[in-house]
Amino acid sequence: MSGLFSGRLGLAESRIPHADRHGLLWLTFGNLTVEDGTLHFRAAPSEWMDAGDYAIPYQGLSMILLAPGTTVSHDALRLLARHGTLLAAVGDGGVKFYTAPPMGQGRSDVARAHARLWADEKARLDVARHMYAFRFGRILPHKDIAVLRGIEGARVKETYQLLANQHGVEWKGRRYDRNNPNAADIPNQAINHAATFVEAAADVAVAAVGGLPPLGFIHEESSNAFTLDIADLFRAEVTLPLAFSVAKRVMDDPSLPLERALRKEAARQFHKQKVIPKMIDRIKELLHVDDGNGDA
Repeated sequence: MSGLFSGRLGLAESRIPHADRHGLLWLTFGNLTVEDGTLHFRAAPSEWMDAGDYAIPYQGLSMILLAPGTTVSHDALRLLARHGTLLAAVGDGGVKFYTAPPMGQGRSDVARAHARLWADEKARLDVARHMYAFRFGRILPHKDIAVLRGIEGARVKETYQLLANQHGVEWKGRRYDRNNPNAADIPNQAINHAATFVEAAADVAVAAVGGLPPLGFIHEESSNAFTLDIADLFRAEVTLPLAFSVAKRVMDDPSLPLERALRKEAARQFHKQKVIPKMIDRIKELLHVDDGNGDA
């Protein structure tokens, strides 16, 4: 691979689609180790990068995301912890979020800003209204969350029907039994799976900036309420188009496994649309912070 530095995974390398301006580095199919005090990634050939042994400039990273096919050594974990670099195991494209260590050094500014906004009743409402403004394209005059939820509910119902019509899918309404999710029809099952994948991407984004998952501004009483808030911002933009497009393919070809087809398409779309970087941008805007990993 040619690049900014020979044998080095430079973040400015244009041929590395998994390295972004927020300091997130995506690695897949290889081994993350330490040699002579330097972080190395021995990569097998894949869709995202050529085979090779790359020195990784962890000083410029905020978080390394290990996709399927990767292993990590104890020395690598120790080195990353020493330098305050986060590490998480994820599904391809961020469709699953398995684990991440505590926040790295010097990351309390985002958490403190999040806590301040959440603890102030007026500020918390302002953030919630800003979230609805992302969805509606403007800030609505309503200051009652129940009213805003009702308006959003009606909008989502219209979106369901619009996307069903666009993709030629018969839509009988949103139905979901938590005790028997497989009893739902294909479109409803597709929405459930797609929502799970987008929530995982939001998990990655929240962890990357050092936000506080339990402190939601719209969702409450959940250990990942803020994650759900962020995922909902992308429901009309990502979740539902993804669900209906794949549902149509599966309905036309019943031999396709729904969850697998959705997972693979979600991974492609997350890469193509840069979903996680967009989520990070929105989190920073909502919390009025810049953790220093964006563009200068």
